[in-house]
Amino acid sequence: MASFQAEQWVPYSIEQVFAFFSDPANLPRILPPGQRARIDQVRLVAPQDGLGSDGLGGAGVGTEIEISLCPVPFLPFRAKWVARITGFARNQFFVDEQIRGPFKSWKHRHEFESREQAGQAGTVLRDIVEFEAGFGPFGKIGEALFIQRQLRGTFTHRQRALESLLRRSVER
Repeated sequence: MASFQAEQWVPYSIEQVFAFFSDPANLPRILPPGQRARIDQVRLVAPQDGLGSDGLGGAGVGTEIEISLCPVPFLPFRAKWVARITGFARNQFFVDEQIRGPFKSWKHRHEFESREQAGQAGTVLRDIVEFEAGFGPFGKIGEALFIQRQLRGTFTHRQRALESLLRRSVER
């Protein structure tokens, strides 16, 4: 099993950052434009903490998100991916796992932590991805040569775009 981790601090409250990331509609906005990501279907399950699915409630355990994207931007095919939320604690973490898609297995844990930096309140967003490409030794080579690099590119894009996206989201 391969893994990837990323961490970023943003000058927004944990409630604002968590609300943004737990809203499935924001997923295509944080992916690189070349992937042309789109949500094809969402089966939303409200979180068990009593809050609704009105944008503040987010996607609770059992929510399924079907997304399609172009994993290789210069090729004309789209990959379908269905993920299910399998863990959720408001303003702390949520976990999505692939139930259908390009990987043998995929588990992505999103963690949120309030942290002051240089005297300013904000939130640390930590991503921990564990995945397996499948296909035996060929998959291991693909994980090392292609998938890790693509994940770094995806998260680098997200880190560059996130503050602007959060600012617009908060201003709404």
